[in-house]
Amino acid sequence: MSLRFFDTLTGEKRDFQPLEGVQVRMYTCGPTVYDYAHIGNFRAYLFEDLLRRYLKFKGFDVLQVMNLTDVDDKTIRGALSQGVTLEHFTEPYVKAFFEDLDALNIERAEVYPRATEHIPEMLSLIRRLKEKGHTYESEGSIYFSIATFPAYGRLSKMNLDQMRAGARVDVDEYEKADARDFALWKRAKPDEPSWESEFGPGRPGWHIECSAMSMKYLGESFDVHTGGTDNVFPHHENEIAQSEGATGKQFVNFWLHCEWLLVNGEKMAKSKGNFYTLRDLLAQGHAPMTIRFFLMSSHYRHQLNFTEDSLPQAASALQRLLDFRDRLEREEGAPVSAPEIPQLIAETSHNFIEAVDDDLNVPRALGHLFDFVREMNQALGDQVVSAQDIGAARALLEKVDTVLGILAPREEPIPEEVLRLVEEREAARRNKNYAAADQIRSHLLSLGYALEDMRDGSRVKRAGVSPDAHE
Repeated sequence: MSLRFFDTLTGEKRDFQPLEGVQVRMYTCGPTVYDYAHIGNFRAYLFEDLLRRYLKFKGFDVLQVMNLTDVDDKTIRGALSQGVTLEHFTEPYVKAFFEDLDALNIERAEVYPRATEHIPEMLSLIRRLKEKGHTYESEGSIYFSIATFPAYGRLSKMNLDQMRAGARVDVDEYEKADARDFALWKRAKPDEPSWESEFGPGRPGWHIECSAMSMKYLGESFDVHTGGTDNVFPHHENEIAQSEGATGKQFVNFWLHCEWLLVNGEKMAKSKGNFYTLRDLLAQGHAPMTIRFFLMSSHYRHQLNFTEDSLPQAASALQRLLDFRDRLEREEGAPVSAPEIPQLIAETSHNFIEAVDDDLNVPRALGHLFDFVREMNQALGDQVVSAQDIGAARALLEKVDTVLGILAPREEPIPEEVLRLVEEREAARRNKNYAAADQIRSHLLSLGYALEDMRDGSRVKRAGVSPDAHE
């Protein structure tokens, strides 16, 4: 089977090939840095990490760009409420975002452009749209006229007859029922950050930011654009209109969208108050790799429901893989293998690749992997696996983990800083300062390390499994 992805624009699975050679140019919608990202956001970022890793696994070169939205309605409100500059307000959340990526073993993109550093590119794109007749001015702001772009609505499958062309919307985010002309450049308001321009002082609308930054780093047409399903409308629909309106070229070859993370059957959202940040879950004692495993446990185009049982179940499943890896490291092997063992290893490799080739079906691939673990454990118990095939099984685990990214962190040494914190916590416990001990434990979890309290002290380990899981 060839590599296939479900393209939101066409509504079908399509064979994937880059537009040029073996390089995949990919734009992934990043965070709006006004708060800590919640695990619903990280479900999308993890899907994009799996996509990136698998493209590299298949031999492609990946150029990934992920934007950091540091100027929009939300960041401006936050900065004004604290009486600080945009940069001062957003910088802690930018730092936290990268710390969270590292905790979840999410590979870094090649470029992380910030909106505030690309105002000239946005103004240039607005100028091109104006020259082609797609814009108009109203009360000092510049709007995109959706009536000038007949293809508007293709991505979100909207009914063009129901669109309210000529009715304007100034907020960055709005509901599907409110399809209207959207702001490209917003006139300056008192106390808000603004930039000088030929259109008057103001600041960019949210949608123009991604078009300008993606085209700067990836070109006017590129291979893959991803995001959550909540980005389809209005954000990605507007990106298509303003990008293709300016260039006359197809903007993106493949649109891939990740479904929502639910909490007890409801969409996780900060507006609902039912969200968890990664830091919340780490502070509760859950391990980063457990969270990573849970977030990949359902196909990216299916909704994933988070309940109180989700992470313990994920920890148990992940522990099976870790225990199997450790067993392979301990086993010396029999003189010869049973005939079916080499075939089992080869078939598992084939089935894993075939599953992920089919629109990143990681859950099916994991099913094949767990079948392999069960059958190999039985064979190891029967002492019918040779040392050579144990080595082949180890190699298979290493190969699939370049995609999954759930086993590798175990190999990293424990830093001196972490060991020092463990000693400080032991001292706090001896002095019955349990509040300080709990604070240090939480801090260690935020750094990606778990503690297991033993009779003779505490054991620290890379948080690849939950702290109470024994090797």
